[in-house]
Amino acid sequence: MTAQHNIQPMFSVPFVSLNLEDCEGLNRELTDFFLATEARGAERANPDPFVTRNASLFESRFDLFDWREPCVQRLAKFCLSSAYGLIGEINGYDQAKLQTLHYQCESWFHITRRGGFFGPHIHALHAWSGVYCVQHDGDDPQSQSGRLVFQHPNPAAAMYTDLSNMKLKQPFSSAPIRLRLVPGQLVLFPSWIEHQVYPYEGDGMRITVAYNLRFAQG
Repeated sequence: MTAQHNIQPMFSVPFVSLNLEDCEGLNRELTDFFLATEARGAERANPDPFVTRNASLFESRFDLFDWREPCVQRLAKFCLSSAYGLIGEINGYDQAKLQTLHYQCESWFHITRRGGFFGPHIHALHAWSGVYCVQHDGDDPQSQSGRLVFQHPNPAAAMYTDLSNMKLKQPFSSAPIRLRLVPGQLVLFPSWIEHQVYPYEGDGMRITVAYNLRFAQG
């Protein structure tokens, strides 16, 4: 007699994907504002980049959500409220508890043109990270161009591979997760997960907003 297998995922990593409804107008405003900001050169560019990238990628300063432009503030409200919603659900916090949590935030935008990429990294000293897609066009949607890639958090998971584990299905596979974000999509994940952006190989642009959060009780 064959025993029934009670298969359960252990040590799971929470990822959240959600979409901003009716985002087209906001995304157009963000695109116009970000391109105008990029054209001003070093004024609002990150003065001290530390993650590997190349000249085909523009990165802003890390205080984007403090900028007073209305389109930025509308996006910031969506990004921050989404993070609080995740924190409440995953920790079992009610609204009263959430109101006691005060955040510190890094936030910035990327404009990526053909050949632009962003190397593997984590976000130390933060709890949660998010990436919002403003624009991604001009390339083959089935390709790996501009994909946001998450590495398996346990490097030893692929230490030995044979026919018994090389085709593991999710959530048990040790293969990287490669996401092609669509405009209006927000992805939230723990800041300790290593991630990168594959080279963008299109004729258009890939524009994203990213942010990191840490919390203290006040």
